[in-house]
Amino acid sequence: MAKETGRKLVAQNRKARHDYHIEDTFEAGLVLTGTEVKSLRAGRASLVDGFGEIERGEAWLLHVHIPEYTQGTWTNHETRRRRKMLLNRQEIVRIERRTTEKGLTIVPLSLYFVDGRAKVEIALARGKKTYDKRHAIAERTATREAERDHGRRLKGMH
Repeated sequence: MAKETGRKLVAQNRKARHDYHIEDTFEAGLVLTGTEVKSLRAGRASLVDGFGEIERGEAWLLHVHIPEYTQGTWTNHETRRRRKMLLNRQEIVRIERRTTEKGLTIVPLSLYFVDGRAKVEIALARGKKTYDKRHAIAERTATREAERDHGRRLKGMH
């Protein structure tokens, strides 16, 4: 079988960028079972409720939903089990320090394959308040309106 190259996106957590201020991102490997990998290769996963934690010097990914593999038998995996993330010791120490001192959380942003290996992009994030979300939406619509007006002016419509 040919070696897989490049990056293949499986799942993305779009809501994370809306709900959190992203401060720092990391790429971590994942310890998965065979049926989990096959289910991911089929493009099935959900990062919506997922989060990470550091426990006894190890990084864990929790509440990420990888559905059971359809052709799997009794060897199938649990859909929302704890999955170990593979990071360097220095990265784990840095993440642990920042989550305990500064009150940041670990949020998965995307799940993908790089050269055939499953990876997860995690972020150290601070939760947004409701007024921050409203402010971001208002800002986005204002820039969209300005671009639309600018485009109309260039076309000579306004």
